[in-house]
Amino acid sequence: MSEHAPPPESLLPYDRWTEEAMRNVALRALEFAAKNGLPGEHHFYLTFRTDHPDTRVPGHLKARYPQEMTIVLQHQFWDLTVDRVEQKVSVGLSFGGVAATLVIPFAALVAFWDPHVRVGLRFGDMAIPDSEDVPDAVESEPPPPPPEPATPKPDAPAQVVSLDAFRRRPTKE
Repeated sequence: MSEHAPPPESLLPYDRWTEEAMRNVALRALEFAAKNGLPGEHHFYLTFRTDHPDTRVPGHLKARYPQEMTIVLQHQFWDLTVDRVEQKVSVGLSFGGVAATLVIPFAALVAFWDPHVRVGLRFGDMAIPDSEDVPDAVESEPPPPPPEPATPKPDAPAQVVSLDAFRRRPTKE
């Protein structure tokens, strides 16, 4: 028997089971946040396909991000719901001071990341392409400021921020 022989083909759907388990972790985190709010410094980055037929985003965002976008759920979001029957996540966010409700089918989720604890999950066959054509990500609010004394500040309007500086680019060979 050769040491380099490919593994035998599985008759069990491990890939599908693993995918379902990872999506369930992300959905449980979203359900927790919907019910209890985000504890401590936890916050979520959700990357999803805007070109999925059941994704609902405002037209100006769809035009700017025709394939996918990333949103941040941290301080300024509302009405977060996870509907397991309809298999959709819904959340209210503000983009440039304009309120919007996004509806994201589970199947459109590409990635989930909680940077506070460095938990990141990538889903399915809809991986981000390895080209320069990857659309910019959107953040529904500015990154949190450095910690200051506990003096309440008025809420600042949300901003759209490019996350290109944080993306890994393919290496040129």
